[in-house]
Amino acid sequence: MKIEIEEKWKKEVEDMKPIFDKYGEQYQKDLEYEQQMKDFDKNFPQFADSEIIKDIEYVKKLQEWINDNDFFSKMKKGFSAKRDGFDSENWHKVVDGKGKTLVIIKTKDNFIFGGFTQVGFNGDTGDINDSNAFIFSLRNDKGDRIPAKFTYKQNRAIYSGLIYGPLFGEGIRLVSNLQPGYSDFGYSYNLPNGITYGTNEAKSYLAGSYKSWVVDEVETYFI
Repeated sequence: MKIEIEEKWKKEVEDMKPIFDKYGEQYQKDLEYEQQMKDFDKNFPQFADSEIIKDIEYVKKLQEWINDNDFFSKMKKGFSAKRDGFDSENWHKVVDGKGKTLVIIKTKDNFIFGGFTQVGFNGDTGDINDSNAFIFSLRNDKGDRIPAKFTYKQNRAIYSGLIYGPLFGEGIRLVSNLQPGYSDFGYSYNLPNGITYGTNEAKSYLAGSYKSWVVDEVETYFI
């Protein structure tokens, strides 16, 4: 009887081993992720309180595209829609006159994209020229798109008006309450190779749809 009980116990332990191993692996992964986040916040303090940028590859791309280590190392999150309100006037009060400005947007469908301007926004000044401005895509809804930068082409680089939030050409346009969003990608900024302006593919590239995409967060960085 004792032998039978011992054998039964051994079998139960063996049957449970895959479960123990699975939880052990997950625990180790959790520890590694926690350490990665600590290292991330230490190495990139400008994104320590970001709800959007937590991927080192995204950081590397932004650093490469902006190509200004002084600005990149000193910039801070000056505006967060979740913290400061989904309101274009609030956004302008914080952002206007700051010069170089990085805008990062995340939609409810997990698209991450944004724009950068060397000149910055400034009240109700209308169209603003900036040949060095660009917009970018970091993530689509499935996470399978390679991060990419799109340079300024023609017409307006950015538009500054109190009834609008961030507006990069017609590629990214947020209205008075910073949503819903609108994207007519290709009008002012170069499209990816093989995509034609005016097509559904172009209009949905950045945010998943041409208009009425729902904004989850808008973060704006400057010195």
